[in-house]
Amino acid sequence: MKRHASVIGLRPEKVEEYKKLHAVVWPEVVQMIKRSQIKNYSIFLRQLADGRHYLFSYLEYAGDDFTGDMAALAADPATKAWWAVCMPCQQPLPHRAANEWWAEMEEVFHCD
Repeated sequence: MKRHASVIGLRPEKVEEYKKLHAVVWPEVVQMIKRSQIKNYSIFLRQLADGRHYLFSYLEYAGDDFTGDMAALAADPATKAWWAVCMPCQQPLPHRAANEWWAEMEEVFHCD
């Protein structure tokens, strides 16, 4: 099992919309997440001292081809449509890697 965490900004005027969207995630999107070997997937929201809202994502990957499974997820029509609705709410971090929307986070501690 490989753990992944990432972070992204959330536009302040989109906070309530984003929360409503994720209260009823489309079933076909959830099915594709599961088919992609993703387990224990959560998204957390927090407003920090800078006044900005941030989303923190955590997931566990149970497969053996993360790149392939993520490519299949990204190619899925329902997932693409879901992202088209969610992405305008998000505000990527300025110092993320060139190929990232959500900025990957480094794990510095884990306790089982």
